[in-house]
Amino acid sequence: MSLLPVTYLSSYTLSALGNSIAAIVLPLLVLQTTGSALAAGTVAAATIVPAVLAGILMGVVIDRINRRTSSVLTDLISALAMGALPLIDMITGLSVGWFILFGIIGAIGDVPGITAREALLPAVIRNGGVSAERITGTREALGAVAVLVGPAAAGFMLTAWDGTTALWVTAGTSLAAALLTMLIPHCVGALDETAAVDGSPARRVWGHLREGWTEMIHNRFVLVTTILTTSAVIAIGGLQGIILPLYFTEIDRSGLLGLVMSAIAAGSLVGGGIYAGLGTRGSRRGWFVTGSLGSVLGLAIVASLLSVWVLFLGAFVLGFSVGLFGALVGVLSIERIPEDKRGRVLGTQNTLVTAASPLGIFLAGAMTELWGLHAALVILATLWSLGLLVALSARSMRNLERPGLSQEMDHELKGTRDA
Repeated sequence: MSLLPVTYLSSYTLSALGNSIAAIVLPLLVLQTTGSALAAGTVAAATIVPAVLAGILMGVVIDRINRRTSSVLTDLISALAMGALPLIDMITGLSVGWFILFGIIGAIGDVPGITAREALLPAVIRNGGVSAERITGTREALGAVAVLVGPAAAGFMLTAWDGTTALWVTAGTSLAAALLTMLIPHCVGALDETAAVDGSPARRVWGHLREGWTEMIHNRFVLVTTILTTSAVIAIGGLQGIILPLYFTEIDRSGLLGLVMSAIAAGSLVGGGIYAGLGTRGSRRGWFVTGSLGSVLGLAIVASLLSVWVLFLGAFVLGFSVGLFGALVGVLSIERIPEDKRGRVLGTQNTLVTAASPLGIFLAGAMTELWGLHAALVILATLWSLGLLVALSARSMRNLERPGLSQEMDHELKGTRDA
């Protein structure tokens, strides 16, 4: 693998690691500072709307400027938001207002940062001499590593230092990600003349957004994968945020919750790694069906709640399967989302995913309260299974081979016959 993909993947990993650490440190820091669970909930809720708006609107910006530049800017915004909190703590002390303010600023960098990095990926593949399968599979695996390492690192830092000191590390990972992205040549992130969005003043932001939404609706592949991804995140959000914590609390083994999360991440690491190495072999439809059916199997094992060890097995199978088809969907997105609309389409998709996780937690909580833990888990598993059924039966997901591959094969076959 050449230096360009390595630089891109290193930047991605550092950014993901910082987010994984911040997800643990920030809520605990709010609780330590205010002593109020309501305050922690308020800070989390206050960042949802800005994150949604930023994710949608910044997609237009990403389609108008150099994508390397947009990736650097969003990482710098995240670094500023995290680094400002320990500074404020040293000067005046922290309060709920400061957490909300910089939580909103951080949200402006988070979802657009994911979108900018994904929009940059096709250019990295074109210029880096690496297959889409290898880089997306590796990215899935590295994301799983960040999920595994982040909480452990956060726990160590909170034990060794105070919470605000730990935030310097999260700010440093975002800053390092920005600096690494700057090592990517500026020309790699440049928009092609044919892909650049018309920048005339007459074209309003609303018009650009409408183009992106129209593409999502009329591009059947994008629509189906959006439904699939959103339903998956709703199910996983409810599973991780409500169902599993309640289950381990009921059996009085709360300490095992983190191990189940690690089993999911470990499975995703293995699944992504296998796709990185073998993704170019066999049919893509086969990979997709394997990942989809595997995730249903994993969910079914988890939903059984037969024992803790069975739960670990189901979590690993679930993570493994998500790693497989997640990497494949990444490859297909590179090929099937128009270059000039990538920022807007991916921005909207990432925004839906961001909103889906808290929605899943809310739905899981409400269903658990009304019908009980097992019923809520079965309903969430059914929701994801329905999303997978839609994807498996959709016409746009039947032929997943690289565009033009069938024509190349026909041409080769014709040449063989002529010979």
